[in-house]
Amino acid sequence: AMAELGQNVAVVVHRAGDLRLENRPIPEPGPSEVLLRMHSVGICGSDVHYWQHGRIGDFVVKDPMVLGHEASGTVVKVGSGVTHLKPGDRVAIEPGVPREADEFCKTGRYNLSPTIFFCATPPDDGNLCRYYKHSASYCYKLPDNVTFEEGALIEPLSVGIHACKRGGVTLGSKVFVSGSGPIGLVNVIVAKMMGAAAVVVTDLSASRLQKAKEMGADFTIQVKNETPKEVASKVEGVLGCMPEVTVECTGVQACIQTGIYVTRSGGTLVLVGLGPEMVTVPIVNAAVREVDIRGIFRYCNTWPVAIALLASKRINVKPLVTHRFPLEKALEAFETSKRGEGVKVMLKCDPTDQTP
Repeated sequence: AMAELGQNVAVVVHRAGDLRLENRPIPEPGPSEVLLRMHSVGICGSDVHYWQHGRIGDFVVKDPMVLGHEASGTVVKVGSGVTHLKPGDRVAIEPGVPREADEFCKTGRYNLSPTIFFCATPPDDGNLCRYYKHSASYCYKLPDNVTFEEGALIEPLSVGIHACKRGGVTLGSKVFVSGSGPIGLVNVIVAKMMGAAAVVVTDLSASRLQKAKEMGADFTIQVKNETPKEVASKVEGVLGCMPEVTVECTGVQACIQTGIYVTRSGGTLVLVGLGPEMVTVPIVNAAVREVDIRGIFRYCNTWPVAIALLASKRINVKPLVTHRFPLEKALEAFETSKRGEGVKVMLKCDPTDQTP
């Protein structure tokens, strides 16, 4: 059966600036794994960053690495111990799989496990390829009314779910989302879903802010060269109050500073965007006003929630996808993503099925 599957084309980064399409052997699933025919894989900012710079912080590309971690596909083969999936099942893939049941797994925060496997984080290969094997427990069956692309978008959506939960967004919350890239947008969607009464978004780009409006943002502010305190004052102006929750999605120092100044006393600032290791921030301002500063690292326990929301049509993530390319045109797709055109660039890995 394996011979009939055809070539396993993969998108591989070798070092900074060196991205290639290569043929890889088709993997054999272990007892608790499934082999998948990949269908839709989104390009993330981190994929582009590894291609451009060969590293993110301490994660360095030392050996060729397959990119991609926002993905969905179809089961083609199951390991001997797998009971909840069968060939033909359509699944969304959670890319982070703990390697051992450590203290973090025991408390349900498995994303913090130091030995976790994570797709397309060196040295772990991602799933931007035709055929990919993955732990069956981290493949989630998609209902018939949820598309492959929606399945792939669960990964970025999960960042929004995790961030808004950590921020304590609830009924009637006033929320400020800093940055209107894909991650800012999923935070807008989720904050509104969780009952936020008003969401304001800032960005440099007018087109990105237009997208935020489409995704449900109540107010948008185009930032030019204002100081952090000036931006904070504008946010407060449109909301009519300081936000209880700020979700910072840029990692830019000035934006983090704005996030502290603008958040209501007793409120929460969630840091999602990652920038330089050291940033200068008005920490005393946050301390004396009891503003809680929380970080997030990816997500955990979000796939079942996201699938339930998508299946019930409670949220619409489809407008996030603005570009589609077949796998053979991966280099062109990555260039498009690098230029910052559109929102989410989707690669279609199955030559026999290029539908969303």
